[in-house]
Amino acid sequence: MKNDSGLNSRERILVAATKIAQAHGYSGLNYRQLAEDIGIKPASIYHHFASKADLGAAVARRYWEKSAATLDGLWAESADPIDCLRHYPDTFRKALESGNRMCLCSFMAAESDDLPEVVTKEVRTFADVNVAWLSRVLSAAAVVGAEDSERRARAIFAAVAGAQLIARSRSDISLYDGLIESYRVAGLLPA
Repeated sequence: MKNDSGLNSRERILVAATKIAQAHGYSGLNYRQLAEDIGIKPASIYHHFASKADLGAAVARRYWEKSAATLDGLWAESADPIDCLRHYPDTFRKALESGNRMCLCSFMAAESDDLPEVVTKEVRTFADVNVAWLSRVLSAAAVVGAEDSERRARAIFAAVAGAQLIARSRSDISLYDGLIESYRVAGLLPA
């Protein structure tokens, strides 16, 4: 059984690793730098994560679980599915607001050729969670028929993630906002 300090150390590692991965991707995860950032010895990280792949998978899993909880919270806060769709891009905007970071799983997805399978599985789950949530909300809003909801959900997910990528590459959150608005004008997202 782990003690409180073990749980706190693991959580501190995951928080710091998430920030690094959002800024530098999976390839930027480095045990020595991570240990320095949180003030522990690199060997201490191995106590919690036997390999970089284990750490990357845990970071990605934690990220998609928090994202799923955020999306569920968005749904619970509003009985209006159109309102939920309007606020969906806000979930990606938060990373840009926090040091011009990327969605961790979007960043890692771009590295998919170099990811261990265990990390790839968690990264794909993030996309699956987002697409499934969007599909449910689109169906509930009667924006599209059930047969088209998954395709539309994938288009929205890809468009929002792409807008984040463009805005980050220019360090300009107003680009993100402008692209999201253009998606609304084009009818991809509700106005």
